[in-house]
Amino acid sequence: MKYAIVFAAVAPLVAGHGALTSPTPRKAGSALASVCGEQIFNNMNSDSYGNIQGETQLIQSDFTAECNLWLCKGFQFEDNKDNVQSYTAGQVVPMTFELRAPHTGFANVSIVDTATNAVIGDALASWDVFASNSQATSANESSYSVTIPDLGGKCATAGECVIQHFWHSESAGQTYESCVDFTVGGSSSGGSGSSSTVVAAPSTTAAATSAAASTTQATAISSAPAATTTAATPTGTDDEDDDSCEAEETSTAPSAEATGEAGDDEDDSCDAEETEPVTSAVPTTAVPTTLITRTSSKPASATPTSGSSTGSVALYGQCGGKGFTGSTTCASGTCTVMNEYYSQCV
Repeated sequence: MKYAIVFAAVAPLVAGHGALTSPTPRKAGSALASVCGEQIFNNMNSDSYGNIQGETQLIQSDFTAECNLWLCKGFQFEDNKDNVQSYTAGQVVPMTFELRAPHTGFANVSIVDTATNAVIGDALASWDVFASNSQATSANESSYSVTIPDLGGKCATAGECVIQHFWHSESAGQTYESCVDFTVGGSSSGGSGSSSTVVAAPSTTAAATSAAASTTQATAISSAPAATTTAATPTGTDDEDDDSCEAEETSTAPSAEATGEAGDDEDDSCDAEETEPVTSAVPTTAVPTTLITRTSSKPASATPTSGSSTGSVALYGQCGGKGFTGSTTCASGTCTVMNEYYSQCV
């Protein structure tokens, strides 16, 4: 019990890794508490920079499906009605992302239909390499601009759409989402949902695969590597000191009832040592409700990842995902695909 209390006291100081700071993103409020539960609310209210996988470990009996941690990390529109931005087609929108600790992965910025959790049109910006642990962070990873496309009448109502910054680190097994609520008034010539040109972001491209099924979200990944010529020394690289710790961890995500922890956000930069060979691309697979699948421009590979058949996973624990090597059998519930990197017993 003493250890759990100590961890809870220090977790907010080390958990945060990255989030949008401008325009004003979604934040925690009473609506989040009512659908996600008090423990998740308390954690996200004190630290909005953490990853989704960490939040899933805090699920309690007061958690409901309406929370949907895989849409804007569970942040609710009802808590953010005063932060809705108003844009016009063709408008250039400056954006700022605060990177507190790097974990090598990829990222993109897209417009998402909140009713279906599906990307509308092409990515507004994308990075093949984002928040690298092995090279200096590019300046345009933290400060960039996107152009609002002609959406053909979509996103006219507050709460209908968000601009979402999506960042996933496969080696760390962590996903970060930040959302900005907005509406579009007026239009310009062009097709519905056409992609916009990224402004002042040399390492990003807007031409990306983003075919989104009605119940899935496609991730756009650019073909251009992240530039390093304008690199700035990253701040908050606290997690790089933890590179040797993760070899002792298991691949399953224990429930909060068993650990009382907010997720091992601080130990995630060395997860690459635990993963086994994985596929070179992600198959687009439809999943229930608003769960997410993502596409890759790389050729598909049929090489499966291996998983242990021993033991079983507790309710809300991890039971699969790209690179996952633990048990895929749920003690309670069904192993459900949340995205290509994370399946959960629900």
